[in-house]
Amino acid sequence: MSVWEDVAGQPEVVTQLRGAVTTPSAMTHAWLFTGPPGSGRSTAARAFAAALQCDREDLADRGCGTCHACRTVLAGTHADVQVVATEKLSIGVDDVRALVQRAARAPSSGRWRVVLVEDADRFTEHSANTLLKSIEEPPPRTVWLLCAPSPEDMVTTIQSRCRPVRLRVPPPDDVAALLVRRDGIDPTMAAYAARAAQSHVGLARRLARDEGARLRRRQVLQLAFEVTGVGEAVVRAGELVDVASEEAAATTAERDAAERAELLRSLGAEAAGSLPPALRSQVKALEDDQKKRATRARRDVLDRALVDLASLYRDVLVVQLGAGVDLVNAELAREVASLARRGTPEQTLTRLDAVATARRRIAASVSPLLAVEAMALALRP
Repeated sequence: MSVWEDVAGQPEVVTQLRGAVTTPSAMTHAWLFTGPPGSGRSTAARAFAAALQCDREDLADRGCGTCHACRTVLAGTHADVQVVATEKLSIGVDDVRALVQRAARAPSSGRWRVVLVEDADRFTEHSANTLLKSIEEPPPRTVWLLCAPSPEDMVTTIQSRCRPVRLRVPPPDDVAALLVRRDGIDPTMAAYAARAAQSHVGLARRLARDEGARLRRRQVLQLAFEVTGVGEAVVRAGELVDVASEEAAATTAERDAAERAELLRSLGAEAAGSLPPALRSQVKALEDDQKKRATRARRDVLDRALVDLASLYRDVLVVQLGAGVDLVNAELAREVASLARRGTPEQTLTRLDAVATARRRIAASVSPLLAVEAMALALRP
């Protein structure tokens, strides 16, 4: 067993990180993990943190995956490893100040004080500037592990002070093998999920285990076959946004209710009919955080739906050009071939551009319904 087993399809990255663990001169205080969504940025960073804290004395054995330090880091309970993963749209200055203060402390039991930020691309300009000082003049036993989709998502001053770790999209076969080995997924289902998720490890796991997720994905792909006129485009666009909103709400509602109940319990107000004025601000702050999290969840779910839709048009283009590569949606090969016959490669590229434009607009806070309606109109034959 090893902490590196779950880092699927990234042999060069594993070699680089292992080298830093086993060769002290190759170690540095700040690392920037970049790669496409689903490539395993946070998984690689967490494995690296575990190897750095590993109890084994022999450097070559660090990252064993079985000692107390490795197991607690991977479980998220190690006292000297803090993992930051926001579900808000941004990481604010106050949050970063708290991180910097914690990072300044000496390790309590481990070899290093490790701060792992899974969504470093969500630093605001002010919060990034607050972090910069700590990265420029770090305490001697502190390590920052920052994760972002690409180096360009980080301000240049931070980017230039971090050692880069670049991950790639793992091969579907490696993702399928991971699902079979780690999660006990049937090999046929694992292969489908890895291909449909386009090697996004987390989404592949969800598709393999959740029939509802597979049905919702199929609903999204139906948009390409059902948009024939203006009225139909508007209706299907609304349905797509509604499906995304419902899925996002389902994933956050239970957690929101539990958080509110826990807050009221801690305030001693769970049985009160109405809150005293002194407590309302705390509940209001929680509700504001939950609204921000819900907004991000809706955007993320809708963006993933558009990625799935783009994968279908990618398959259509593959067939039209006779590229001879595997289809992402191989189970829809007949429908893909039918779409390919009804259009030209130029039209398919236009539709792919429309999907990409909708994604950019939604990321820029354009109304999701307006962005998806404009896209749906551009998808008409």
